[in-house]
Amino acid sequence: MKLTIAAIRSGTDPVGKLPTGSFHRWLEDPIHCAKCDATYNLVVEWDQYVDRHFEQNSRNLITMLRKAVQLGHGTDHRVTHFETSGVIVKSFTKPEPPPAAKPQHIM
Repeated sequence: MKLTIAAIRSGTDPVGKLPTGSFHRWLEDPIHCAKCDATYNLVVEWDQYVDRHFEQNSRNLITMLRKAVQLGHGTDHRVTHFETSGVIVKSFTKPEPPPAAKPQHIM
């Protein structure tokens, strides 16, 4: 079974799909940006969390998510949802609303 962990910025809703599974577990230790107050909560499928090798298998994935959060500081943490299940970290950015149309002056 491939381990998938998602990091979701607190105060926002997940933009991408959460890891598959009927129940999810929010991990106790969130990831904090060292330079500001951004916090990302970690979520994993329940069946993967209760596996006896979870601590060993999740260590590298959590390290990659920490690095992604630290790199996200340069873009003002516009990414609200990170997900990793291997050597790649996917990032999901909340879509911005379309800009309001500016009134045109007729001469």
